[in-house]
Amino acid sequence: MFTTTGSRGLYKAPLSKGLLLVLNGLTVMLTLLPHYQEMFVYNLQAVTQQHQVWRFLLGRLVCLDVKDAFCSSLLIYNFRIFERRFGSRKYASFLLGTWCLSALMDFLLAQAFQFLFDYEVEELPAGLLAPVFSLFVPFYLLIPRMQVTQVLSHIHITNKSLVYIVGLQLLTSSPFMWLLALSGLISGGLYHSNVLWMQKLLFVPVWVSRIGRFILEPLFSSSQPTSETPLGMGATLDIQRQQRMDMLDQQLLLAQYNEARRNTRQQPQSGLFQWTRFFPSLRRRGQNRPPVQPHNSPVAEEQVARLVEMGFSRIDALEALRASNNDINMATNFLLQH
Repeated sequence: MFTTTGSRGLYKAPLSKGLLLVLNGLTVMLTLLPHYQEMFVYNLQAVTQQHQVWRFLLGRLVCLDVKDAFCSSLLIYNFRIFERRFGSRKYASFLLGTWCLSALMDFLLAQAFQFLFDYEVEELPAGLLAPVFSLFVPFYLLIPRMQVTQVLSHIHITNKSLVYIVGLQLLTSSPFMWLLALSGLISGGLYHSNVLWMQKLLFVPVWVSRIGRFILEPLFSSSQPTSETPLGMGATLDIQRQQRMDMLDQQLLLAQYNEARRNTRQQPQSGLFQWTRFFPSLRRRGQNRPPVQPHNSPVAEEQVARLVEMGFSRIDALEALRASNNDINMATNFLLQH
């Protein structure tokens, strides 16, 4: 039911694995120990009248409803693609930023609902729900939609349809879940668009990321899967043909990249040695890519930092970016397959 995201499982997604294990473990514990559930209830009335501000912290972490925990876990598992694409630190910054913004949005939307309909929202569903809904913003904007099949010749089923169905199931699980969903979507849109420089205000510091890398990542890291095909087969002949052509392209690029790595160890890069001569124009999903420039463009430090955050060494990141002419997606494919 999930989109094609490379390796199956939680390989190179330690934060997603940690969230799934810790949050679901706490949900099971609170189910077995119901007398502790009162501490994790997301009670807005207690916040406004009794000034229990700590409920914004505890009430927005652990799901008390098993159905909500199950659906949100499916979505977190699917959205691990963003951790693989952007790195654990940037993914954690997005979750932290939307978690903080959604706390304010929850309160404002509840007050607006009370003002418009004269009905006080006393309690909201508990759990890390608003940040999960906020991930639908980059999912809609960044993940390409590919048609898989048709139902009754009018309804198109894509690789993203069942993910939206799980989100719809989570949306309809509680009466006021729509408020958390709206809060999450607004927060995700604001943070993704970097409104008021929110990405510079709400982020995970580098030192926290380093501590997590050395202490927490060994606990939640997963080994590379070995018993899987590198690319799933599509449901139609056109999709299968497209996937086979993409796989051949990746194998060709990987071979050229390995050859370039061997050559650069043998001789220093000079004006006569051009990385880009290994990369002629290649087909890219129906569009012809622009011709490769005859000179090397400087490697952007920001792209190097993004690859280093994903767990690759700086030397390999520099070589991959030079070899791919600063195409970070192509460089990431090189490093993942090398």
